[in-house]
Amino acid sequence: MLNENLFAQPLDQFKPLIDPYMRRINYLRVSVTDRCDFRCQYCMSENMVFLPKKDLMTLEELDRLCTIFIQLGVTNIRLTGGEPLVRRGLLDFIKNMSRHLNTGALSELTLTTNGSQLTRLSKPLYDLGVRRLNVSLDTLDPDKFKQVTRWGNFSKVINGIMTAKECGLKIKINTVALKGFNENELFDLTSWCAQNEFDITFIEVMPMGDIGNENRIGQFWSLKNLRQRLEERYTLIDTPERSGGPATYIKVWETNQKIGFITPLTHNFCESCNRVRVTCTGELFMCLGQEDKVDLKTPLRKYPNDDRPTIETIRRAIEAKPKGHDFDYSRQTIQGQVTRYMNHTGG
Repeated sequence: MLNENLFAQPLDQFKPLIDPYMRRINYLRVSVTDRCDFRCQYCMSENMVFLPKKDLMTLEELDRLCTIFIQLGVTNIRLTGGEPLVRRGLLDFIKNMSRHLNTGALSELTLTTNGSQLTRLSKPLYDLGVRRLNVSLDTLDPDKFKQVTRWGNFSKVINGIMTAKECGLKIKINTVALKGFNENELFDLTSWCAQNEFDITFIEVMPMGDIGNENRIGQFWSLKNLRQRLEERYTLIDTPERSGGPATYIKVWETNQKIGFITPLTHNFCESCNRVRVTCTGELFMCLGQEDKVDLKTPLRKYPNDDRPTIETIRRAIEAKPKGHDFDYSRQTIQGQVTRYMNHTGG
């Protein structure tokens, strides 16, 4: 049920969230857990220490918080992690959130996943109203998959992706471009996605968190170079499609597939940013590439029957949303590195 006290508040409480650069915030990414059953080399260290469960928002609190954002004009929510599907009780959370899909207040509820749980959970997700998934997959080579994920099972992930497809879920593959690792698989990955009617988005590796001995600069493969290589084999057609997020899109004439490019390092994608992120501990990050954050858990818990303090905190945060991030690999140094791990903020 929606919080009844919301409807008793002044109408200006429901004004859309507009940041200082006149960007309307209608997309929320919610990390439901920092835990993951993989240890991807570009995402976290192998010996991660995860947060105590007492520090996490409960699923009931996340439901209330998401509902507040929906009241403030958010129409798209993506659940992330860590690996969101390892959070106990997540299906019940999605079931409860689906009421907003049924009313039309929420246009889409989606997930980003590593695919490890999809064989058993794809049908329940579809039955609960999820229609689209982003699946992280950086290689089609089982040995290299094991190398980059450290703990991942390639066959399990591929079987899960195919199960999701059979259940009617639309799949987009997210591939981090890693120099010297998956450069030679560019055409294999593109062709495999085309054959299975999957879209694919290539992502430049982002400087987030201390990953131990891994070399961020050594991992970096510019998507400008990646696109030039695609043009050696395919006819690429630029499209005007923008989701308000970081990706730009092209169509491949020969396969009719859509390919996205997320280029935080070679192209600042922030001018149309329409999103904010909430961590599993209730921190609101206005920008993935900035350290500024606002605590939403405290007002949510301090005022269990009054959403106004949380709404006021959200509005103040949106008023401080920066124009853009600071990621940069210029001069062979990592500028604007964010100290938190991606699994904490949400992928």
